[in-house]
Amino acid sequence: MSALSFLVLLVAGVGWGYLKLTGSIDTFSSDGVSGDRPPGSSGGQNVLVIGSDTRSGNNKGLGGGTGAVGRSDTVLLLHVYADRKHAVAVSVPRDAMVDIPACRKPDGSWTAPRHHSQFNGAFSVGETTEGNPACTQNTVEHLTGLRVDHTVVIDFAGFSALTSAVGGVPVCVPQDVYQRDLNPKRTTRGSLVLAKGTHNVSGQRALDYVRLRHGIGDGSDLGRIKRQQAFVAALVKKIKSRGMNPTTLLPLANAATDAMTVDPGLGSADKLLSFGLSMKNIDLHNTKFVTVPWRYEGERVAVVEPDADALWAALKADRPLDAKAKDAGAPKASKSPVAGAGIAVAVYNGTTVTGLAARAAELLRAHDFTVTGTATAQDQSRSGTVVAYGPGLREEARTTAKLFPGARITESTGAGAGIQVTVGQDYADGPSAAPDTATPAAGVPADIAEGARSADDDPCENLSYG
Repeated sequence: MSALSFLVLLVAGVGWGYLKLTGSIDTFSSDGVSGDRPPGSSGGQNVLVIGSDTRSGNNKGLGGGTGAVGRSDTVLLLHVYADRKHAVAVSVPRDAMVDIPACRKPDGSWTAPRHHSQFNGAFSVGETTEGNPACTQNTVEHLTGLRVDHTVVIDFAGFSALTSAVGGVPVCVPQDVYQRDLNPKRTTRGSLVLAKGTHNVSGQRALDYVRLRHGIGDGSDLGRIKRQQAFVAALVKKIKSRGMNPTTLLPLANAATDAMTVDPGLGSADKLLSFGLSMKNIDLHNTKFVTVPWRYEGERVAVVEPDADALWAALKADRPLDAKAKDAGAPKASKSPVAGAGIAVAVYNGTTVTGLAARAAELLRAHDFTVTGTATAQDQSRSGTVVAYGPGLREEARTTAKLFPGARITESTGAGAGIQVTVGQDYADGPSAAPDTATPAAGVPADIAEGARSADDDPCENLSYG
C-alpha cells in the first residue's frame, strides 16, 4: 500500500493541479529526525514511503480492527537513479527484526535504542494517531546506511480514494476469498468476498485485496508484499494507459494528497510538484520492485547479511540491480575480497561445538582482521551468528559480517565497546568460507536481481502470487 505514495509523486509531478494542491498537504515535524545520519549522495535520491494502518478519522471502519494508535502497514524505500529514468522500490517486511535507534516522543523526550525489535514498532513510538514517521526514517537509515531524502505517508482513506479515482485496478485471485479470510476470528466462513479469477477492484474491495493475509498465499506478510507490489504495478500501468492529462491526473492527485503526510521538504505544492516532475520520465519497464533479503526467525523475519548489505551498497553507488544493465549510468559490481586490515574483532563461541570460535578466528585472520581473543560465550544456545559493534564502528561491523552469511548486526551500548562476533549454530552447520576463499565485497545476489518485478509486468501472468 505504501508504494501509492510513489505514484502520487509521479502524477502530481505533471503540475496541472498546482492551485488545487496548495494548502492540502500535511507535513510531520522534522524535530525527531536523528542528528547522526548517513551522508547524502550526489547521485540518486531515496524516498521512504510508509503505509499507515491507523483507524482514526476517515480510516475508521476501512481497515478493520480497533485502536487509534498509528501503525505502519507496508514500508518501502524507493531509490530513484540519478538519470531519473530508473527506480527500484525495496520492501521492508513489517515483521523484520531490526535495531530501532533513539526516537523522539511527542513530549520531547527520547527513547532508548531498541535492539532486535520488530520493524513496524518504530512508527508506533509515542502512541499517537498520526504515527511517528521520523522514527521509521531513522530506523531505515540505521538499517541501510542510506540517507533518506524524503518521507511520505499514506493511509487507508487515501488508498481507497485513489483506487476509486482511477476507476479500479485489475487483479487476479488464485482462489475464492471469504469473510473469514479477512477476519480469521470469525467462527463461520461467511459470504464470498472475491471469487477465483480476474476482477477490477477499487475502494474497500481494493483495500481488502491488498491487506489479505489469509486465504491467498502462505498467510504471511512476505506473501502479501508480493501481492501489493503486483497491485501497484497494475495501478501504475493503468494510469499510464489512461493518458497523462489534466482530466485523468487531477482527481488522482487531489484524492491522494488529502490523505498524505510528507516531510517538510515536500510540504508545499511547488516542492511536491518539483520533485514529482523530476521523476515523470521514469519508464514502467525500468521501475523494479524487490524485497530486502530475508529468512524466517521463528515467527518473525531476519534480514540476511551480507546479501542485504550488497543491495544497500548497490543503491548507494547508484548501480542497477541487474548486472547486465548498462543504461543506469553506474559501474558494474566488483568482486574484490573482504579486506579486514585495521579492524579488531573479539570472537565468542555461542554453541557447545568445540573449537568453533577458533575456526571463525582463523577465517578472520585470513582476511587480515586482527583477532583480539577467543572465548566461550555466556549463552551457548545461540542459533544465529551476531556481530555486535560499539560507537563509530558500524561500517567495520558490516565488513566483518560479510564473512558470516545470515549474521545479525547489532549495536552495543557503552563507551569502549569494539566489535564482537558470537558465532551460532548456523556457522557450525555451514561455515561461510574457507580461509583462502575470496568473498565478494559487492554485487547484488542473483536471486534479488532475477526476482525483481517490473512495473509493466502483467499482473495476471501467474494466479499463484500473493
